[in-house]
Amino acid sequence: MPVDRLLPSAEARDVVELVRAVADKVLAPSVAEHETAETYPDHVFTILGEAGLLSLPYPTEWGGGEQPYEVYLQVLEELAARWAAVAVAVSVHTLACHPLAAYGTDRQKQTWLPEMLSGNVIGAYSLSEPQAGSDAGALMCRANALEGGYRVTGTKAWITHGGIADFYSLFARTGEGPRGISSFLVAKDTPGLTFGRPEQKMGLHAVPTTTAHYDGTYICAERRIGREGQGLQIAFSALDSGRLGIAAVAVGLAQAALDEAVAYSHQRSTFGRKIIDHQGLAFLLADMAAAVDSARATYLDAARRRDADLPHSRSDEGDHRCRAGSRGVRVHTRLPRREVHARSQDHADLRGHQSDPTNGDQPQSR
Repeated sequence: MPVDRLLPSAEARDVVELVRAVADKVLAPSVAEHETAETYPDHVFTILGEAGLLSLPYPTEWGGGEQPYEVYLQVLEELAARWAAVAVAVSVHTLACHPLAAYGTDRQKQTWLPEMLSGNVIGAYSLSEPQAGSDAGALMCRANALEGGYRVTGTKAWITHGGIADFYSLFARTGEGPRGISSFLVAKDTPGLTFGRPEQKMGLHAVPTTTAHYDGTYICAERRIGREGQGLQIAFSALDSGRLGIAAVAVGLAQAALDEAVAYSHQRSTFGRKIIDHQGLAFLLADMAAAVDSARATYLDAARRRDADLPHSRSDEGDHRCRAGSRGVRVHTRLPRREVHARSQDHADLRGHQSDPTNGDQPQSR
């Protein structure tokens, strides 16, 4: 059953209805095939781009939808309820556009931002390294200045869309210490940029997560975003919003787990009645519903604070949504093995959103 949402405008209601229609028609029929085969759903991102769903929180001046985060996050939740990997990828693309949109010069924005928000290209975020997760200030990928640009050498890790994305928001060391990191916008076909094999993950199989290797890669000075040494400020500014996106994705997964559990509890009977009529199970489902509602209220409160330029912070919604997924799997324990696996996969995707060991980077999406 669709979530009854309190939205700020008629336009926002139209956006959510559009998302539900696209998700039901395009995402839901394709998810099992691509997740099982671990194949990238190009057609899905083409359709999302044509619908204007890859640029919702950015200004219309540059081709965005100019929707508040309160609306954008609920769009992510709706997408995640059908296909978590796609929702994560949309969140990461939005994250990757932030450095240029927030810190780029007018000339840089005019050159690259309209195309990045057009829906024709997809972006990736490249901050973490094998030895630098939560301690982002310890990154070692180095950009050495030379005439007209920089020569980049080093390895980046856990990049959602690695090898597939058209552009990468890269953070590399141009000096020493926390203030020795700078931000760059790197095109996919830049010579010297290569990608490793996709990681083996618990979930989110349809969208690859890889390493990126910079082997003396030349990046022109015009592609440095912000001042030299401003990189960590830019990175953490993006992550402040990116965390909210991942929270919304996980709530969408938890809502889907709850919906599946409720539907199944009306189908299966034991001891002469539907299992929904057994009080113990009804209590469990009620706890799931309360946890999902609590997590949704938490991320929406943070979104509204962000929209109002007020401080917003992380909370315990990860535990709430993971608990809902775990209980959803328990409700389905009498399903045929193949169907239990599908519910368990939802739980695996949720587990990926519960733990945040890398200072709030996207799960498998740095």
